[in-house]
Amino acid sequence: MSCYHTPVLYREVLEYLEPERGGIFVDGTLGGGGHASLVLERLPEGGRLIGIDRDREALAASEERLRAYGSRFQAIHGNFFEMRSLLAVLGVSAVNGILLDLGVSSHQLDTPERGFSYHTDAPLDMRMDASAPLCARDVVNGYSFEALCRILHDYGEERFASRIADRIVRTRQTAPIETTAQLAALVCAAMPAKSRHEAQHPARRTFQAIRIEVNGELDGLRAAIDSAESLLLPGGRLVILTFHSLEDRIVKQAFRSYENPCVCPPKAPVCICGRTPTARILTRKPLSCTEEEAKANSRASCAKLRAIEKLP
Repeated sequence: MSCYHTPVLYREVLEYLEPERGGIFVDGTLGGGGHASLVLERLPEGGRLIGIDRDREALAASEERLRAYGSRFQAIHGNFFEMRSLLAVLGVSAVNGILLDLGVSSHQLDTPERGFSYHTDAPLDMRMDASAPLCARDVVNGYSFEALCRILHDYGEERFASRIADRIVRTRQTAPIETTAQLAALVCAAMPAKSRHEAQHPARRTFQAIRIEVNGELDGLRAAIDSAESLLLPGGRLVILTFHSLEDRIVKQAFRSYENPCVCPPKAPVCICGRTPTARILTRKPLSCTEEEAKANSRASCAKLRAIEKLP
């Protein structure tokens, strides 16, 4: 299990998820089972944890890791975007707590053949679910200049999106771009010399954008969060970890809408829309890791945690 990352902000996750309350909990992004093992340790007798992941390697690792918990733990292959239907198959229609740890796992980044990392040379892949039809090679070699510009700008917040997209299109006219090293090199070559020496790797935003496109990480994320919130029993809690501003913005807006759903004009004397709060925000500002945790676990340095509690 050393290949799986240390669970991020695990103390804060446990504090806000409160598995000691008992009941049914869901880890919608199971990974190697790091957070799940800590939740199961604290679940009282009769409690149950259901883990969901679209990475079959992660599922196999977590099932091995958590085998000792027997029937208290169950793993399901799937995307948390379909959480309601996945749980319905198990006869579950409401739960006491849900954890979502968004983005790519350290195991996926650190497994070269998965093609997520710009630090090692590997085939362009980036699929969280290896059976998915779309991979990074398809995006890089098949998307138009305009489409590449859009995803680099929207998903990577890359200011040199057009320069990078142009370099990709011109390069692939000679031969397909096949590997992560090829892509990282051409991204660096497309950027102004001054920008190649920033603290973060020049290709980081490009790889993030392509990974998000390949896995559809933001398409329907708001709907998935809404679905998770609707599954909570009164007093149930939803805890979400994000790792970049695009995810965090969607989570923040969703949580605010649960606490203050009114859509009446600001100057209206009374509310006439009839919308009432369904949850309260537990984290007025997102929680970040301590300096100590960031040093011990580099992935935690950009993590943010937000949490809500379902109202009666």
